Amino acid sequence: MSMDVSDASSNNRPFRFAIQAYRSESRREWLDLARKVEALGYSTLFLADHYLGPGELIEPTGHRVQTLASIPAMAAAAVVTDTLRIGSRMTCVGYHLPSVLVKEMASIDVLSEGRLEIGLGAGWLANEYEALGIPFEAAGRRIQLLRETTELMLAAYSGQPLDYRGEQVSSYGYTAVPPTVQRQHPPIMIGGGAPKVLALAGELADIVSINFNNSAGVVGANSIASSTADETDRKIAWVRDGAGDRFGSIELETACYFVSVDGVSEITAESLMSRTNLSRAELVDFPHAAVGSVAEICEALIRRRERYGFSYITVGDANIDAFAPVVAQLTGK
Repeated sequence: MSMDVSDASSNNRPFRFAIQAYRSESRREWLDLARKVEALGYSTLFLADHYLGPGELIEPTGHRVQTLASIPAMAAAAVVTDTLRIGSRMTCVGYHLPSVLVKEMASIDVLSEGRLEIGLGAGWLANEYEALGIPFEAAGRRIQLLRETTELMLAAYSGQPLDYRGEQVSSYGYTAVPPTVQRQHPPIMIGGGAPKVLALAGELADIVSINFNNSAGVVGANSIASSTADETDRKIAWVRDGAGDRFGSIELETACYFVSVDGVSEITAESLMSRTNLSRAELVDFPHAAVGSVAEICEALIRRRERYGFSYITVGDANIDAFAPVVAQLTGK
């Protein structure tokens, strides 16, 4: 089945697609991946911000191991690509001194000549905090730190002398350098799956990432149950509540964690229905899966864009080749 790309994007944001990377083991492997993501027409290369290696603390969480640290890897990817956007999905504000993070991100924006997207999250993986020796504070405190870090970035990238004094973040008495290439600032993405963080994202972010609600500290059945069609509608409503009149200017992003294009995966619709307890009809609107033929997946993504507003879709690096025909179909690249 062919598809008119102009019809796919009419009265909606054009689709953008990203790859989220986890397991590059060497310089050559990482740089080759960045070049490949660019060549295949993806918009963005994302890294998460996780530090746990294999061991007893990561095993019960259900989370993948991320090999490279995000900030140096982002900088390296920036200097070997020309058009690819480089992003963090998400930088955990609890792992970084905010004023230092501000400068590091501005430096990547300069090195990439204005191709940075800054993803920020409140943090949720309690076992990782334990392993790193960082206190895992109550959700309200973590969300407040996310707010203050974001506000500090916006103030720093304004080019005006800094005088930011919050409950947890304080930075003043200087003008932040280097100035970012992107003005007024690099796009800021805030993500999560719970009401307070999504309302904050609606208030402050340029891009909002709708994700599982992982408040239990593990990826599992509760994560999936928090992301049904009805639950996703609720999440969009929380963003809208926080955004008010600016909601129409926000780009909505989500990730497809379960991907099988033309059967190139062990994942099938039947196995996914068994795993998620969703019916076949419900699976079409489940935003974190892309299972079927290229045409079926394109139709599902267009339907979700119409229902939820998702125009920015991320898939894992294991699916870079299989998903490329979907990218080509929906972007015309």
